[in-house]
Amino acid sequence: MTRIPEIVPPLPRAHTLGRDLPASAAFDWLYAGWRDLKARPGLSLSYGLAVFIASLAVIAGLFALALDYVLFPALAGFMVVGPALAIGLYEKSRRIAAGEPVTLQDMIIVRPRSGSQILFTGLLLCLLLLVWMRAAVLLYALFFGLLPFSDLGAVAGTMFTTPLGGALMVVGGLVGGVFAAFSFAISAFSVPMLLDERTDALTAMGTSMALVWNNLNVMLTWGAIVAGLFALCVATGLAALIVVFPLLGHGTWHAYVAVCRGSRTT
Repeated sequence: MTRIPEIVPPLPRAHTLGRDLPASAAFDWLYAGWRDLKARPGLSLSYGLAVFIASLAVIAGLFALALDYVLFPALAGFMVVGPALAIGLYEKSRRIAAGEPVTLQDMIIVRPRSGSQILFTGLLLCLLLLVWMRAAVLLYALFFGLLPFSDLGAVAGTMFTTPLGGALMVVGGLVGGVFAAFSFAISAFSVPMLLDERTDALTAMGTSMALVWNNLNVMLTWGAIVAGLFALCVATGLAALIVVFPLLGHGTWHAYVAVCRGSRTT
């Protein structure tokens, strides 16, 4: 009689998504980003200047097309597509860490290891931005009916001086918070991952969300830093983007190295 050999099931693998990083680690990422910015600062500041000019062009286009009423959600939605725009800054930080030379051309013409998947990710983030803006328009219609939009000044006055406008701000803030949390979770690490590894866009986004969830304390701190610095940019008429955008871009790369790369080596 033939004896069937015993099959021992594999032991469950240790959970490696949580890095047990203190919330203060987010400030270490910011400092590391500042260090990368100071290494050949002209490259990073030129990149930030290009983003600043492009942002002004978009805002001018909104006013030219009489779409200035969507300026507020558009500004908030900038943080959705921002991670994709910062790929050149990730490349500079990657090259600095690897001891490789870096030029402005290297930051503009980036060759990610995932190839065109990074373009697909950018497309998905842009679609999310459009959904966000459409949601803002629908919320306005729910509160004020099918009335034509007036200019930005009238919309702002309605928001800040009427009870209905205040209610819309509260509900819109909650809905926008959901969009912001989701977009932050899927984009925090996905674009640096696609630059650094061979993977697909959906896997990168799913992994990013899992890593954010399992490192919630430090990622909430990092998200608060990003939101605070972006508010500073808005308060300065976006001029602070010239410095803040490269700073956050480089810092995001160091966040990726600490959280995402570390999760694969434990």
